[in-house]
Amino acid sequence: MFTTRPTLQGTFGMVSSTHWLASQSAMAVLEDGGNAYDAAVAGAFVLHVVEPHLNGPAGEVPILLAPAGGEVRVLCGQGVAPGGATVAHYRGLGLELVPGTGPLAAAVPGAFDAWMLLLRDHGTKSLADVLEYAIGYAEHGHAPVENVGATVETVRELFETEWTSSADVYLPGGRAPRTGELFRNPALAATWKRLLDEVAGAGDREAQIEAAREVWRTGFVAEALVRQAQRPALDTSGEHHTGTLTAADLAGWSASYEAPATYDWNGWTVCKAGPWSQGPAFLQQLALLPPELPEHGSADYVHLLVEGCKLAMADREAWYGDAADVPLDALLSNDYNAARRTLVGDKASYELRPGSPGGRPPRLCAHARVVADDQPGFSPLGVGEPTVARSPAAPVPGEPDMTADGGTRGDTCHLDVVDRWGNMIAATPSGGWLQSNPVVPELGFPLGTRLQMAWLEEGLPNTLTPGRRPRTTLTPSIALRDGVPVMAFGTPGGDQQDQWQLHFFLAVAQRAQVRGGLDLQGAIDAPNWHNDGFPGSFFPRGMRPGSVTVESRTGAAVIEELRRRGHDVTVGDPWSEGRLCAVARDPGTGILSAAANPRGMQGYAVGR
Repeated sequence: MFTTRPTLQGTFGMVSSTHWLASQSAMAVLEDGGNAYDAAVAGAFVLHVVEPHLNGPAGEVPILLAPAGGEVRVLCGQGVAPGGATVAHYRGLGLELVPGTGPLAAAVPGAFDAWMLLLRDHGTKSLADVLEYAIGYAEHGHAPVENVGATVETVRELFETEWTSSADVYLPGGRAPRTGELFRNPALAATWKRLLDEVAGAGDREAQIEAAREVWRTGFVAEALVRQAQRPALDTSGEHHTGTLTAADLAGWSASYEAPATYDWNGWTVCKAGPWSQGPAFLQQLALLPPELPEHGSADYVHLLVEGCKLAMADREAWYGDAADVPLDALLSNDYNAARRTLVGDKASYELRPGSPGGRPPRLCAHARVVADDQPGFSPLGVGEPTVARSPAAPVPGEPDMTADGGTRGDTCHLDVVDRWGNMIAATPSGGWLQSNPVVPELGFPLGTRLQMAWLEEGLPNTLTPGRRPRTTLTPSIALRDGVPVMAFGTPGGDQQDQWQLHFFLAVAQRAQVRGGLDLQGAIDAPNWHNDGFPGSFFPRGMRPGSVTVESRTGAAVIEELRRRGHDVTVGDPWSEGRLCAVARDPGTGILSAAANPRGMQGYAVGR
């Protein structure tokens, strides 16, 4: 089949990420003798610099790692709600939803500590070694991708009139970053250089990393983050609010390891983060599949996967979260999913239908069934995590700005690495976007907004709860074949992540051996789609019943048949659905492979 690029193959190391500079920086670490975990940390900090509209150090990251010969583990870099982030506090401010921007939406920052824990426990390089690339691009400049400047332009008035510390970084001399010109973030470079200076005398490699964690939690970084959280800032409510993050919140939280959620399917085992993420929704979609699948890409196939996704996402809404026990075993059980499978008929469902695992009645937030078409700013063509701010002059302050084609300018990042020893990692960094919160002037980056995913209604699994993680859409994947890790993959894309990833995985699994190995690029390039028939995770949290958005490369007969079955089909651009990255390793031959998404222009795989 035609592919936009070859599936890369080699034996030394492979990297795939959503930006070529991150991919190549990670590869440089492999070339310098580092392992997959050293490489991933270096690449991640470069992503903070070159994709600041998609992620930042004060955001979050779930990481799946498969050490050679070891067990797959989840490293949770999703921070919790601060101690003062109670439903009563937000309701007392007159809010029904957590704002999509501003300090009230900030969880305890999680990304930095997770990367430090990974480097300490699994890496071999020093902190200075892995930060070298990010410091270089921040201090000396990089040629920004077009969407950095485009995102800044959507929030120009907000930056110039309200978030002036952001204007200082992203509108130097009144000009947004432009392609073909070097863009610098000297404040960010200075932050990492000061960090390195402060930990230089701490001792050996591990001691220096531990010292850096302490500087982040209790030193100059923590002090600046707390000061920023306590400054009033305009948010999506149209009001100025201060946040709830305190020094005690920062000092008291650490990234942590846990076992993955898993599901076995046709000789594969897929590993995901637990139900504090949406990851198990991918596993539920696998569990809902019948023994025999229709022809890949056919109308029957797309209908089956869309309807199964609606059921899994309805269960996500009713049962997933960190504020209550989640009956995950029951949700993934054969009996439960066999019964759920009978709900998939010939016609598209327009209902939100959560199930009753173990006979427990589901409970949904009162806001869950709000139809997004009634919410200004919603777009069926929106890709990924939204650009969650716009200028105060916009019709609804702070809601996503729309481009000419109806898409929102927002997303996330992804990074996969496999090395010659067989170590493998998949990570989806996000949050702390330049458009999420004002830049912390002393640091050069903003706080995140992940609390917007929690509900302001008591008693739900995803109720805003101090000390608990807001449910995240971030969901990297590792797949095993006959018990051996063979593939790491993931995508940006908010609520679409576990839709696009499922389609990719099934394309790989159904054509398991092509051109001597897993056809990663062919599976990435295949026409993709998503639906919005469930509550969205981002402010303003609407759903669009019956919706399916397909790429225009989808066959006309398939689109016609989907519409005949009652799907509300939107035909998007030919290359608009999916942002996938993937690496793989054949345990029999030791051959490594990698591929990256051609959509969005900047994702690249490298390796040899």
